[in-house]
Amino acid sequence: MDYFLTEEQQELKKLVRRFAEERVRPRWKELDEAHEFPRDLIEEMAQLDLFRIFVPEEYDGFGSSVMNIAIVVEELARVEPGLAVSFAAVGLGTIPIVLYGSDELKEKYLPRIANGELIAAFALTEPNAGSDAGNIQTKALKDGDHYVLNGTKIFITNGGEADIYTVIASTRPDRGMRGLSAILVEKGAPGFKFGKKEDTMGIRASVQRELIFEDVRVPTSNLIGREGMGFKIAMDTLDHSRPGVAAQAVGIAQGAMEEAVKYAHQRVQFGQAIINFQAIQMMIADMATQIEAARSLVYSVARYIDSGAKRYSEYSAMAKLFASDVAMKVTTDAVQVMGGYGYMKEYPVEKFMRDAKITQIYEGTNQIQRLVIAREIAKKYR
Repeated sequence: MDYFLTEEQQELKKLVRRFAEERVRPRWKELDEAHEFPRDLIEEMAQLDLFRIFVPEEYDGFGSSVMNIAIVVEELARVEPGLAVSFAAVGLGTIPIVLYGSDELKEKYLPRIANGELIAAFALTEPNAGSDAGNIQTKALKDGDHYVLNGTKIFITNGGEADIYTVIASTRPDRGMRGLSAILVEKGAPGFKFGKKEDTMGIRASVQRELIFEDVRVPTSNLIGREGMGFKIAMDTLDHSRPGVAAQAVGIAQGAMEEAVKYAHQRVQFGQAIINFQAIQMMIADMATQIEAARSLVYSVARYIDSGAKRYSEYSAMAKLFASDVAMKVTTDAVQVMGGYGYMKEYPVEKFMRDAKITQIYEGTNQIQRLVIAREIAKKYR
């Protein structure tokens, strides 16, 4: 099914698939074991102009299309989900600048993100502020024409590798959630340090690291939007990016199913390939149907956001919720189809299963997504 992709989108899909098959697939095991930021592959992707999909045309980009982001992320995740995360996290750090940045910030940073010169990251999570994003303790207090940042962020994808960070911090601690602001911080600023690198279960072709701010001075011109808009900017950013997580989940599920089907053709038991057994056929049919349903929802939501829709929180949450649950189910079933071999690291399906789990957790747990959906539905039918 081509999902009515434009000619340009079809070419984009082919380009990324070719890159993933030729440059990434031979290294999937190495990337998983090394657990390092895949800078050489990121640089190759920059040469292919893939980072331009995060940036509007007036800043040397290709239009900041959610649909295009979904296409690229899905194709990368089909082969190496960790690389897809490293790539998508650049978009996550870029979205606040695109949506709310001043002309000065856009002109300074977006063209350099587009050409791959700058890697971006998004810093929201803290030890006491995960699902409860309003409980952020990092402070950015004004001192003349600067903000002074103090605090710690954790689990930050591209942490230590990114050149710029969109940081959500409290500029008015007395106002709670309404005192949060979004501030752009450059790597190398005095007092800006990197702490522990997390040893993650999956998505190991990406890095998650602690950010430490000790009296970091940032010009007030690096404020994104206005003071007090930090929570809204963070939520709008996540609403905009969640279809990307959903696309990652679809890619993971697709990759796992393909591996399971190939194995089922090759594995002979009781004198025939196990693909001929009805029990296996039923599992594969369910896997394929669930993947197509998830992809249809993701693409539909991506197109809806690209249409200029103003309210899409519930649909973005639905795409992320459904696709990530599908990824977890499909990868688990793929391991089951392959039996004992599916449990071995010689084959990539156990890796897909490890990679799938995080899609149910980050950018808002699936429990939070259900709350978002229920809240929006309740508003509609009072």
